[in-house]
Amino acid sequence: MTLSPTISARMGAGDWSLLLLLSLIWGGSFFLIATMVGHLPVLWIVALRVSIASLVLWIIVRITGRAVPRGPGLWGAFLVMGIVNNAIPFGLIVWAQTSIPSGLASILNATTPLFTVLVSSLALADERAGLTRLAGVGLGLGGVAVMIGVDEVAGQGHGVLPQLAMLGAALSYACAAAYGRRFRARGIDPFVTAAGMVSGSSAVLLPLALLTAGPPPAAPGHVWLALTVLGVICTGLAYVLFFRVLARAGATNISLVTFLVPVSAILLGWLFLDENLGPTQILGMGVIGLGLAMIDGRLIGRQAPPN
Repeated sequence: MTLSPTISARMGAGDWSLLLLLSLIWGGSFFLIATMVGHLPVLWIVALRVSIASLVLWIIVRITGRAVPRGPGLWGAFLVMGIVNNAIPFGLIVWAQTSIPSGLASILNATTPLFTVLVSSLALADERAGLTRLAGVGLGLGGVAVMIGVDEVAGQGHGVLPQLAMLGAALSYACAAAYGRRFRARGIDPFVTAAGMVSGSSAVLLPLALLTAGPPPAAPGHVWLALTVLGVICTGLAYVLFFRVLARAGATNISLVTFLVPVSAILLGWLFLDENLGPTQILGMGVIGLGLAMIDGRLIGRQAPPN
């Protein structure tokens, strides 16, 4: 994939349409996972998800004639990326959703940019965070504390460990974002990176699922349909949309999807799964949103001086 040499800071109607579609797809992934937990072991859900996505992405790479790089060092990096960006966070998310609603899971997953700022500041010399971004991180983490702490003190929470697992997934995504910089620096096509990444996670998860959980158990037809949609659309094709918007509108604009995913996840959970969020979760989501807006810069305006 050739990235556009110029990035448009202001998105057009087409870009917004793709961004909204992407948020609906990723919000739907939390809904689909909620329909599968209890029918399939966690590891099989995750292993089959990335394996299906791997097949889809390699078909795209083949059809579009993209070059497949060679070398054990690069494929070792794909393996590490697959573990950090897929195997660990996907596993934590599915396990967490055995105990918490899909809407709450999506809200906690929206903390990924908060952790990305912290990890990038520590690991990448050219991405040191200024005071405004650090204040946004603090505000966002305060929103997380509101969601988890108040309900637990009141005895009405969803359990601390599943919510911490979601935060662990967000942290893992942040580490992957920093680690993934090496592929862009080496000029590796993003589609090839995505395909290699999910292939690496498949190579780890398939034998692990087989060894720990045995062969996949029988499950209702709707579960297999949900798993297929999760792999093909919510993982494989979602990468296609993600990289398209990234190439046209840049990383700042693509990060707006973080604000939108919980909306679709909450609506789908409310409409089809009878899930409801209490006022504490809504308040926490609002505080997290303010923190993300500060990090993004839109809250204080694009003309504010950098810090």
